[in-house]
Order: sequence, then C-alpha cells, then structure tokens
Amino acid sequence: MIKEIIVVEGRDDISAVKKAVEAEVIATHGLGITEETLKQIRIAGERRGVIIFTDPDYPGEKIRKIVSEGVKNCKHAFLPKDKALKDGDIGIENAKPEDIIQALNKARVETIRPNNEFSKSDLLKYGLIGTEDSSKKRDLLGRILGIGYCNSKQFLKRLNNYSIGREEFEEAIRSVLVEHE
Repeated sequence: MIKEIIVVEGRDDISAVKKAVEAEVIATHGLGITEETLKQIRIAGERRGVIIFTDPDYPGEKIRKIVSEGVKNCKHAFLPKDKALKDGDIGIENAKPEDIIQALNKARVETIRPNNEFSKSDLLKYGLIGTEDSSKKRDLLGRILGIGYCNSKQFLKRLNNYSIGREEFEEAIRSVLVEHE
C-alpha cells in the first residue's frame, strides 16, 4: 500500500490508480477544485503526505500548480503523454497499471529552496534547448528522471526543484544521448 494520498482529477482516474496500486485517492474534479477539496488534501498532506498525479495536459498542470501552492511538501508523479493517450483522449484513466506504478515509483518532492545545480548552459551543452530534437531529448530525459515533459524553462525549474543531483542527471543524459546517436 502506498502511504501517501494520491491526488487525481476525476473518478475514472481513481479507478485506474486503484487497479494499479493499493492507495487512498482524492479527486479534484478537474479545474473546478473547491476550497473544501483543497482543505481535505491539505489535511491528508499533513497526516500522510500527498502525491499529485494529474493528467499530462494544460488543465492537469494547472491543477498541479493549484494543489502544490495550497499544500506543502507534495510529491509529484508524472505520466508521459503517450502513456495516457487513448483515441485522442489524454488522461490518467487511459494508462496501463504498470505505467501508473512506474510513474508513482518515480514521484519526487518539490523542494522549497531550489538547489540551482543546473543552469541554462547545461541545457545548451546537452542539446536540451536550441536544437531540432531538443524537445524529444527533454521528453526522454523527463521520463527517465520522472519529472515529466515540459518546455525548457519549466524543465530547468523541475531539475532544480525536484532534488535531482548532478550524478543522476549525468547518468540519465548519457542514456538519452546514446538513444539519439
């Protein structure tokens, strides 16, 4: 059983998560998240911790931001878009149990004080910005590190905010570069 409470968007997401793992799950009911639901998540966070596991789309990121601003010390789990896609619909509810388990196993806590280990020059050095396949490289690296896919500015923020060390980064980027040769 997963100790933390998992926060998802809707009922179908709850079903998908419960098929994959034994856990307590709270739904935000999309962008219409109420103060009451936020309070419930806050209490869960204080007692057991929270893993935010929203859809890999714009509304999902917006919900993630709302919850993480309202609840301290949340862990973040990210599901790659292609693992959440079915018939043009993007959502956790479309994921296979093994993909959900993998995403939850890679959940990371967002630090209050970013470590600033990484800079824009790191992104340039490894072709994560400024090249034709930068987007693909960030996607692959985000999958390996469990921080999801995003634009370069957000990616740099996640590298620094999710306690990723230089050694872990170097190992992951080697895998990405080997795949792109």
